[in-house]
Amino acid sequence: MEKIKKVALIGAGAVGAYFVWGLSGKLGDNFCVIASGERKNRLEQNGLTINNKEYQLNVKTAKEAGIQDLILVSCKADALIGLLEDIKLMVGPDTLVLSLLNGVSSEEIIGKEIGMEHMAYAVMRIASVRDGNKIVFSEENTAGIYVGEKDFKEPTKRLKAFEELLKDTKIRYNFVENIILDMWMKYASNVAQNLPQAILSVGYQAYKDSNHVHFIAEKLWKEVAAVANAKGIPLTDRFLLFRGVKPEARFSTLQDLDAKRHTEIEMLAGEMVKMGEELGIPVPYCEYTYHLIKALEEKNDGKFMFG
Repeated sequence: MEKIKKVALIGAGAVGAYFVWGLSGKLGDNFCVIASGERKNRLEQNGLTINNKEYQLNVKTAKEAGIQDLILVSCKADALIGLLEDIKLMVGPDTLVLSLLNGVSSEEIIGKEIGMEHMAYAVMRIASVRDGNKIVFSEENTAGIYVGEKDFKEPTKRLKAFEELLKDTKIRYNFVENIILDMWMKYASNVAQNLPQAILSVGYQAYKDSNHVHFIAEKLWKEVAAVANAKGIPLTDRFLLFRGVKPEARFSTLQDLDAKRHTEIEMLAGEMVKMGEELGIPVPYCEYTYHLIKALEEKNDGKFMFG
């Protein structure tokens, strides 16, 4: 791939908005957001407001968009399976696909449908807050996108093309030699620090102020590390707190519960339960956490409205 000219974004939410913000001006009509039906109408009519600036979106169905050079997948985890056909419609011989989802399985889910040769690996580090079609993040404090290849420790031709695409934009690009370990580091951080605060409905500072909250987070991290190590991934079992996070920060799972949306619990603790079963490794803290978050979703759905 010499140059990336056409880019499609699937999922214009808290993460996808970063690329709307960064790429819209550079690519113009060659950058599109993929949607259909009512969602397409809503995005066309309302656009997005990102850091108090309004963005009109170039919204297309996958069929209208056609073959793309790059597809960025940043939908919710529970929507991914239903979007695989859309992704397939936009993949040509040289299309690069980057999944920006949390967890450690989305690349394989997509790659099984389109061929793993189209997949590189990516980790997003952004703390954004979404309220309807309004998204806010700190430009200065956003680390950006971290990318790499599973079997190469140097940037490949296609990742050099991706880096070139991001030049002259405000999107921060980082190449990682061991991207799989980096993915697991973020995964462990999400399981250990995204989920307990969501159950308790407290800000990030709770991990520092409460020995009890810290204890739960540490146990969750150690379970992820045990599974990772069994897979040959050298994830440390030493619990590492996020750096530079505001005391009041509420991460994505808590934001979803606050807004009465379903969460990404299947891709976080749900994945851990499955992998633990497959490997014969007990993950009781992850299993308990999984069911607590699912129960909170049911509560938001009104399941416990008795009488």
